[in-house]
Amino acid sequence: MRKRVFWPVLAGLALAAAQATPVQLAATPAARAQVPMPAPVPQPKAAQFPAGVLPLAGLGVRVVGSAPELNNAARDLSSEWQTRLGVGLPSSSTGKIVIGTADDAALAAKVKGAGLSLGGAESYALLVDSSGAYVVGADPRGAYLGAQTLRQLLTPAGVRFARISDAPALKQRIAMIYLDQYSKGVNDKLIPLLAQLKYNSVLVMSNYVQWDAAKAGGYANAGGATKAEARRVADLARSYGLEPIPLIETLGHVGWMFGNGKNLDLRQDEASQNPYAYDTLNPETYNRVLFPIFKEAAETFGAKTIHIGHDEVRNRDRFPARENGKALGFAKLVTDDIIKIHDYLKTLNVGTMMWHDSAFADAVLDTVPAALPKDIQVAYWNYDPGNDFPMLGQIKAAGFPTLGASWADAGSPEGLAKAAAKAGINGMIQTRWTGYFGNPSIWDGAAEQGVAYVRAANSFWNPAAPVVANADLIYRDLYQPSPYASAAGFTANLAPLVTRALADNDEKGWIQKGPDIDLRNLKQGVQKLGAYTFNISGAVMLKGSRGAVSSLPAQVTVDIGRKADSVAFLHTTGWNAPTPRENIGHYDIVYADGSKITQPLEYGRHIRAWTDMTTSSMVLAPGWVGKTRDGLDVNVPTLEWVNPKPEVVIKSITLVSEGKAANPTLIGLTLIGK
Repeated sequence: MRKRVFWPVLAGLALAAAQATPVQLAATPAARAQVPMPAPVPQPKAAQFPAGVLPLAGLGVRVVGSAPELNNAARDLSSEWQTRLGVGLPSSSTGKIVIGTADDAALAAKVKGAGLSLGGAESYALLVDSSGAYVVGADPRGAYLGAQTLRQLLTPAGVRFARISDAPALKQRIAMIYLDQYSKGVNDKLIPLLAQLKYNSVLVMSNYVQWDAAKAGGYANAGGATKAEARRVADLARSYGLEPIPLIETLGHVGWMFGNGKNLDLRQDEASQNPYAYDTLNPETYNRVLFPIFKEAAETFGAKTIHIGHDEVRNRDRFPARENGKALGFAKLVTDDIIKIHDYLKTLNVGTMMWHDSAFADAVLDTVPAALPKDIQVAYWNYDPGNDFPMLGQIKAAGFPTLGASWADAGSPEGLAKAAAKAGINGMIQTRWTGYFGNPSIWDGAAEQGVAYVRAANSFWNPAAPVVANADLIYRDLYQPSPYASAAGFTANLAPLVTRALADNDEKGWIQKGPDIDLRNLKQGVQKLGAYTFNISGAVMLKGSRGAVSSLPAQVTVDIGRKADSVAFLHTTGWNAPTPRENIGHYDIVYADGSKITQPLEYGRHIRAWTDMTTSSMVLAPGWVGKTRDGLDVNVPTLEWVNPKPEVVIKSITLVSEGKAANPTLIGLTLIGK
């Protein structure tokens, strides 16, 4: 590699930093262009993608059969066409896109003639060639899922040729969602996303729904969703093939029933100032609170199953704490509570699901499971990586329908799904713990748990598939899909402003740690990174509290002199911030009319360190991802700032550092809009 040394010019740059520096702006036809997914997710069981595309011109969709799932499949395809291409996909009796089941003799022959096969429930065959696209399910549900794969084959040029035979490895594929005051804005995006990823159920956190019983008892929380919203979400989920399973936590995690200081007579631990568990020996626990709410939930959701929680019972309060409870002991209290709830739900024709740990803890493993009804679905949660989880087999051997439950961390859904398939259990749940009233954090604040939906879906459908590459990019695009049409703009050559080389050959570049830990693999020149095109020439690194960057400029100004609809910043920091959302700098956008807008840079939300791979916010778009020479995973994300005054010329943009540990570093700047 040709050696580039920028160090000698730093003194001059520091003196001139406060003045605007003109940079070369090159016209770029595709300054921003959303890229179609490179491969379907989940990965099909067997797939080939021959060269070629089915042209878009004149395409229509034809449904063969009357099952609702088939029409819903056509609905989703038309929505995809509208979003990506700006035109719907019309229904046509002669449409080249055909959706149906193997019950139709002609479609069954088409599948067989193409050498494709169908498996059991939810399986499908998908053929796309020059004659058309054929989605054939073993059942209507399989056809619906095949259409979700077809959506992902759409490109600006046409529908990619494909030959796919596919079926799920696990019967139940469940994703956890929440109901709160922000439900509509979030769940209306999540539910279609989860359907496209081939989940077939949603576990709906419902503790704080404003149940009539809770309102009458004075313990309803204003931050909870209304019953009408709960019913709407249940109906919406079913319209996308997702069976809703309300989760109402019982025994432990029951702070919801003590809201506004109510029901304190039902506390298990009378000394608790923040009650966590209830008294199982007081009939009013059930008659006043649990049973009325379960009845409302069953009716509101049309529930076939209710998840009763039942985990981490002893995490906070003493249990048992009351003398009558101590006399019976923990195992008896837990057993009787589960049976009482199970038997009541059975009178509503509703099944019971619960977490494993209160009934399958080592201390009660020889007693509690044997006493429980064997139609209870038991979900074993384990958030460790790996693929050896003997408890799955133990729960199944004890006679219970068994599920695994995974977490967002690397290796958790992937490993537990492999173990689930090996153990032959019913399925998997991808859990999510973003707070009872924190629904928007699935996009901004805890987005890594949304990214895990993508990874988990891939593993639940096909545990043998490799880990999804660029799962954050896929999640961002599915949650907030954008058109495939490209936007023109201008890429800036920041070479006159560069303060550090990306390649640190002499410990005077990048963060002065040497060639094994630098950004040399982020190549220079004009290139597409994610949806954006940038011109990379080095790093405009600013001052921070670390000694290696303490003498760098505190700010730098780029002369723009153009209008723009938005500005994309490819930027990072040399080091992490000690606290999330810390303000580590800002951009000042100055207009030709003298006005100014400031865009703050909150760590983790608008910018993050090159070594920080946690995608906690989708406000940041994925940009460049790579490795250092010694194998460390690194990245440089993109922030797109939307200009509220696109009709006014932007005179200049100034990047300002607060001089903290996380020092802002600009690597690429692109104006979007002609």
